[in-house]
Amino acid sequence: MTGAHRALIAPAIATLLGVVLLVGLGDWQLHRLAWKEALIAAVESRVHAPPVAAPSEAEWPALVPSEYEYRHVQLAGVYDRDKQVLVYRALAEPRGRYGGPGYLTITPLRLADGSVVLIDRGFVPDDNKAAASRVEAGPTTVVGLMRASESRNWFTPADNPPKGEWFTRDVAGIVGAEGLTRVAPFIVDADSGPHPAALPEGGETILEFPNNHLSYALTWFGLAAALIGVFSAYAVSRLRPAAEDAAG
Repeated sequence: MTGAHRALIAPAIATLLGVVLLVGLGDWQLHRLAWKEALIAAVESRVHAPPVAAPSEAEWPALVPSEYEYRHVQLAGVYDRDKQVLVYRALAEPRGRYGGPGYLTITPLRLADGSVVLIDRGFVPDDNKAAASRVEAGPTTVVGLMRASESRNWFTPADNPPKGEWFTRDVAGIVGAEGLTRVAPFIVDADSGPHPAALPEGGETILEFPNNHLSYALTWFGLAAALIGVFSAYAVSRLRPAAEDAAG
C-alpha cells in the first residue's frame, strides 16, 4: 500500500460513516412518509363519516389515540359551566371568520350516566373573551371529532390553573385542577354551528397536515450521493499524481 493510499483511509472511513448516517436519515423520512400518508387517509375517512355514538365509559381504558383520533361522534349531556377552562390559542389560519389571539373553550359535558367528556366548544377571540360564557342550558347534543389529550413541547408556557392560564388541552391537568371525576381520556372538538358569526366558533380542528417527508428523504439521499462524489474526486486527485510518478 502506497503512502497515497494510506492517506485515504481516514477520509474513506469518515465518508462511509457520513453516507450511512445520511442514508439512514433518508430511510427514516420514507417511514415517516408512509406514516403521514396513513394518517391523512385515516383522518379523511373518519372526518367525513356520519357521526357515531361516542365510546362509553366502559370502553375508555382500551382506547388508543391512533385508532380513535378524528372519529366523528355524537353525544348528549348537560354542560358544567363552573368547571370550564379557556386555553390560549392563536389561530393563524382560521376556518371560520374569527382568528388571531384568543381561547379554546373547554367545557365539561356531564352525560346521563354521570360520566364526563371535555368538549372544545370552539374559539373565542381575545377581544370577545366574554362570549365563552355563553353556555347552552339544559340537555344538549354535541357532534364533533374525538381528539387525544394535547402534549406539551419545549416552547409551551407552563399552565397556571389558579390564575386560569392554560396553554395546552391537557385532559389530566384540567381534570385535576377542576376536581372532575369519571372523565374521558379524550376531548371532542365540536363541529361548526349553523350560524357563522356565533361564538364560540366550532369547527376549528386542524385537518391539513404538511407532508414534506419525500422531499426531505430525497435531500438526505442527495447529500449522501454528493458526499460520495466529493470523496471520489478527492481520492482521484490524490492517487493520480502517485500513479503518474510510479509510471515515470
